[in-house]
Amino acid sequence: MDEHSIKDKNLEALSKYMSLILRHKPEVIGISLDEHGWAEVDELIAGIAETREFNRDILEEIVRTDEKQRYSFDETGELIRANQGHSILVDVELDEVEPPEELWHGTGEKFVNSIDVQGLIRKSRLYVHLSWDRDTAFKVGRRHGRPVLYIVKAGEMYRDGYKFFLSRNNVWLTKEVPAKYLVKQE
Repeated sequence: MDEHSIKDKNLEALSKYMSLILRHKPEVIGISLDEHGWAEVDELIAGIAETREFNRDILEEIVRTDEKQRYSFDETGELIRANQGHSILVDVELDEVEPPEELWHGTGEKFVNSIDVQGLIRKSRLYVHLSWDRDTAFKVGRRHGRPVLYIVKAGEMYRDGYKFFLSRNNVWLTKEVPAKYLVKQE
């Protein structure tokens, strides 16, 4: 493996570790998040650096190069948070937005029976995550085994009173999607 590949793998591993900390378990490194999910950058760096090579330059490179744009700095650069995907109760200050008529959800084949009955539920997360397009939903579904795609009748849901939010990194979020608003793609 060449030096560039090793660096990419190390950044990917560090990004996953940051995701664990900023979305689910800040206590792993002894920090806390405020009510909006923000963590002190210096505390995050110090906590991660106790067990791994980590500094401000590495952090900025992860935030800048993350293809899913998982993280954001505040305007001062002194705070950082995950843009969505939290299992801990935080308010990432999302504005309600009217969705397009259709959104997409990708999942693994093993979840289809449950989804067909219950619809999409948030489980341990604060929101159900939806995609703009089929390709993105397919990539998400592939992470869970053989992918199965659903069209979400988001416009109809919105007109029926369901709220939708758009994260900073363009992931559509809602609290639930009842089965009647889902169209499974065969």
